[in-house]
Formats: sequence, structure tokens, C-alpha cells
Amino acid sequence: MNEQMSKIVESDREKRLEAFENILSSVQQQYEDIEVKMAELKMEGKEKTTSYRQLMANKLRLGDMLAMYKLYDLL
Repeated sequence: MNEQMSKIVESDREKRLEAFENILSSVQQQYEDIEVKMAELKMEGKEKTTSYRQLMANKLRLGDMLAMYKLYDLL
């Protein structure tokens, strides 16, 4: 592989790593935000509301994503 091709491949790897880091950060932030919102609703006695249940579903989905990252030693 010539030097120019190596630079292109390395650049692509850096872009992919940056994209992954951005996604991971977003998933972690969303998970934390959901936990805060759920705690607020729980304090208000609104665990049976549609909003709370939707947040729970999203929390489970994001939790599954984080578990996959951990499974592959990415966290």
C-alpha cells in the first residue's frame, strides 16, 4: 500500500472512531437524561403515565446499546 493510500485509510479510521465516540456520548447522555426525567415523574406519582412508560422503553433500548458496547469492551 502506498503512502497516500495509507493516509486515506487512516483518515477514514479516524472519522469512524470520531463518529463512534459521538454516538456513544449521545447514548450515555440520553440514558442519563431519561433517568432524571423518570425520577421526577416517579416523585410526582406518575409511574403509570404514558410518558413514564415511553421513557422506560427508551431507557431499556439505550441500556441494551450500552450493554453491547460493554460486551465488546468498548466501554
